[in-house]
Amino acid sequence: MKQLGEILLDEGLVSEAQLLAAMDEQITRGGSLGRTMVELGILSEGQLVKALAAQVGMDFIDLDEFQVDRAAVAIVPAALCRRYTVLPVGFQGGSVVLATADPGNVMAVDDVRTMSGMPVISVIATYDNLARAIDRFCRADGEMEDLSSAFEEEAAEPQADLSKMGDFVDDDAPIVRYVNLLVTQAITDRASDIHIEPTEHDLRVRYRIDGVLHETQRSPKQIQGGVISRVKIMSDIDIAEKRKPQDGRMSVVHNGRKIDLRVATLPTVWGEKIVMRILDNSTASLDLRDLSFLDHNYETYRESYTKPYGMILVTGPTGSGKSTTLYATLNAVSKPEINVITVEDPVEYRLPGINQVQVNPKAGLTFAGALRSILRSDPDVVLLGEIRDHETAQIAIEAALTGHLVLSTLHTNDAPSAVTRLTEMGIEPFLVGSALDAVVAQRLARRLCGKCKEAYLPTPTELEAARFPWVPGEPVPELMRPVGCVTCSNTGYRGRLALHEVMRVTEDIERHAVAHSSSADIGATAVKQGMITLRDDGWHKVALGHTSIEEILRVVA
Repeated sequence: MKQLGEILLDEGLVSEAQLLAAMDEQITRGGSLGRTMVELGILSEGQLVKALAAQVGMDFIDLDEFQVDRAAVAIVPAALCRRYTVLPVGFQGGSVVLATADPGNVMAVDDVRTMSGMPVISVIATYDNLARAIDRFCRADGEMEDLSSAFEEEAAEPQADLSKMGDFVDDDAPIVRYVNLLVTQAITDRASDIHIEPTEHDLRVRYRIDGVLHETQRSPKQIQGGVISRVKIMSDIDIAEKRKPQDGRMSVVHNGRKIDLRVATLPTVWGEKIVMRILDNSTASLDLRDLSFLDHNYETYRESYTKPYGMILVTGPTGSGKSTTLYATLNAVSKPEINVITVEDPVEYRLPGINQVQVNPKAGLTFAGALRSILRSDPDVVLLGEIRDHETAQIAIEAALTGHLVLSTLHTNDAPSAVTRLTEMGIEPFLVGSALDAVVAQRLARRLCGKCKEAYLPTPTELEAARFPWVPGEPVPELMRPVGCVTCSNTGYRGRLALHEVMRVTEDIERHAVAHSSSADIGATAVKQGMITLRDDGWHKVALGHTSIEEILRVVA
């Protein structure tokens, strides 16, 4: 059997100098030669596994490119695939082809042989590649459909007394498993929201993935009461109250991570609609550099949040990532010697080392009331979930003028409109100009899938129609467009990136505020002083190959 080093040299994956350096490092570190080369950056994980497969005489497959046979996947239970991290991917000469990251795991091979009743041919894939494929193909949808049918008889009485349904203490009860699978699959699919919507004849489930809703499930109408009651019980919501909207919260553990879900109910003509917002706490620990700021915008924003006082506003519609940007800013400014207090409705992410206050209007704890109180608690940095009225805006402005750094959100379409919005709320224009230091307008656009995006040359007509910054007569720029593959579920997009418009409030903009200028005039001045508009920021990211022209036109007016 050939040595790993010989195989790597034959394949041209490493040079002799790199191999010798890795062998010297291996002697110092210990461990395997292959793992040492991965840690040193000489090899990728995929190249190493491919070389190891060649060493033991086995085939290597890339499951992101391989066409998996769903009939093969179906012959082995999903639980077994997850337990051993294996996946049947096809058939060959009367045998089942099994992808595995550990070819030495004979128990996995034996169990698959027993379950399928067929001989097994093992092929090797990387662990991460295999885990993603299992998430893609061993989905919960089929099991949810089976559970819908199983529960149909149990919930056949349309006027079933919900109080007799208990707390569903049996974890194997069909309704409990159905809701658990619903949440688990949403997290696996990277959904941000789960919509459970009663219709006239059935119960529809939709996931919002990368900002776009996708219908994933339609279940019999008979299970509607059981599903809604189960979600309410998990969220500590009154199951007997169906006439008014309610809010709650639940936590689940998925792959060792604790994930919170914010739950809201809304009475509709066909029953209560439930929306669950998935709050992954890892989002709250992001670095500002992870939020796809252009260098110019990042430096402009950094100059503002590193000041000891002043107001910074993040604007945009619901679901544009405003809270994520504010939390990332808090991570940048939070230190043991700084007192940070937040007032939120609701508290979305629980942050260590930060004092977070939950608004409670029923108890008289409003944004304005909480803000007035925390200013007596000696804060250095104050985060307000949202400025909604004159009283809150007035106190926030005064806090920014008296030595506090105030971070908050405002619902406007662009950065210049924030100045006029505050004056419309009744804030004196000269106070707006003095207190406000920077405004960040934000949108979220889908990111092109790194596996399948392709380069193309757009026509001059397309560029002119989109108002892309291209001068006729110059060479047409090479851009990227979506294609679709198994990794991105044939959408062409995977993940999202933020578009930013960062406006510093300069003396000229202060004068505009005092003169009651329109947001268009303020915007024109800001652009002259170097502000990059949302659309232009989007065009920069199109030129970098991160997203497409169509996506920018979808999210930016």
